Amino acid sequence: MIKNIAFGAFLLVSGFFFAQNTAMTGAEAKAFVTRISSETQQIKTLQSDFTQTKKMDFLDKNIVTYGKMSLKSPNMLSWKYIKPYQYSIVFKDNKIFINDQGKKSSVDAKSKTFEKINKLIVGSSNGKMFNDPEFTVTYFKNGNYNIAKFIPKSAQLLKYIKQIELHFPKNETTVSQVNMTEASGDTTNILFKNTKINAPIPASEFSL
Repeated sequence: MIKNIAFGAFLLVSGFFFAQNTAMTGAEAKAFVTRISSETQQIKTLQSDFTQTKKMDFLDKNIVTYGKMSLKSPNMLSWKYIKPYQYSIVFKDNKIFINDQGKKSSVDAKSKTFEKINKLIVGSSNGKMFNDPEFTVTYFKNGNYNIAKFIPKSAQLLKYIKQIELHFPKNETTVSQVNMTEASGDTTNILFKNTKINAPIPASEFSL
């Protein structure tokens, strides 16, 4: 359950299956990375509503959940699932804090897969994810998005994740969609909306 939530929290997308993606040239990729890395330096907080859709081979219907994501620089991240169930996961102080419908627990995130995924999510708000040594990154584009595709290098991550795509709307700075394909072939897609940048976030958002 924790793995599915943590990994699912990291993937978002809508309609990407039908987009015609083409590889960026070296110059285009360099310009894209430079722009995002520069502009995201100004982001201190990020808040967004999200819709997560998980597709699993053994289920006839997709699992759709709704919630709210909150991020505060440099390394605080909260995912709160609201419908159809209540489940919260907070990354803070090298720990993962979980509230599963009133049942609270914590996990040491140091040197674990969770910590690496947390770093990549936080890095998407400050441009540092492009330099993460855990992933090989390639760049693509279509009519609506610039796309960074991350392939894990380590055998540990490859046990869970085949690839992750971050979608940046053209001429915008923050990620609006993330697509994740797990090693099993299952996919998790998360679509962000109502995004707020640098708005105050109460401390309660990072506590359970």
